[in-house]
Amino acid sequence: MSEDTQLISVAALAAMLDDPDVVVFDCRHDLLNPAAGERAWLATHIRGARFMHLDRDLSAPKTGTNGRHPLPDPQVFADLLAARGVDNETRVIAYDDADGIFASRLWWMLRWLGHERVAVLDGGFNEWVDDGLPRSGGPERCASARFGYRLRERDLVDARFVAAHLGDPSVLIVDARAPERFRGEVEPLDPVAGHVPGAVNRFFGDNMDAAGRFKPAQRLREEFSALLGTRPPAAVIHMCGSGVTACHNTLAMEIAGLPGSRLYGGSWSEWCSDPARPVEASVPAPAPGAVSHGDPRTDA
Repeated sequence: MSEDTQLISVAALAAMLDDPDVVVFDCRHDLLNPAAGERAWLATHIRGARFMHLDRDLSAPKTGTNGRHPLPDPQVFADLLAARGVDNETRVIAYDDADGIFASRLWWMLRWLGHERVAVLDGGFNEWVDDGLPRSGGPERCASARFGYRLRERDLVDARFVAAHLGDPSVLIVDARAPERFRGEVEPLDPVAGHVPGAVNRFFGDNMDAAGRFKPAQRLREEFSALLGTRPPAAVIHMCGSGVTACHNTLAMEIAGLPGSRLYGGSWSEWCSDPARPVEASVPAPAPGAVSHGDPRTDA
């Protein structure tokens, strides 16, 4: 795996599983059952894999106005990585069992801290199991390391930036949620339905093929280029429900050779927490408790 590779196959990971410079993280999660991922990891995981919990490790505490999965303080996250054995030379591999959406959050966060040696396992845990590759169970012990970070501040924007660029043709807001959530037909997770005015929809699931792997780079490039039009990749601001599946679209653009897009970390759950912020919807607001036709366990 080269340092600029965004994906790694299960065969390639299996071949380097005993490399002391490689650290594997299990990022499995269920939005409706937050304890399920860690239970699944304790039961069985890729041999040697350590666990990263979306709510506890890859997010900061919620305040009610900062979204459902606010990004943690960079130093806090850097200290966590060091405690889990990651140093600045470590090759990090992240996986889950949900098309890479939670693994891509860890991938994005490491790059945000300036760590380029990170990839997502293409095919994830499901393909690993199907191929009969080595697994273990129970906690994994690891020695702590030292991890220094250099924050890539440009990678992240906030609600103020988004609000200031509404209607700006040089900025393209791309929302990764399921189409029915984007249109405002249903809203299973947040109190307000709809989307940021002017945003366009690119469902994260469209990045995958029928086998549960990312589409080829050229195919992704064609699809995202059609969305971009004449805009450069740096014009894109990715968002979703809470800043998780937006990272999946960021990863897909990187795979496609379209680097430079940014993340709105708070995403819709932060945006809609302030009634003063404008909301756009294609249909009237749904009745309370309306359920998405998609899977709310993974549409973060």
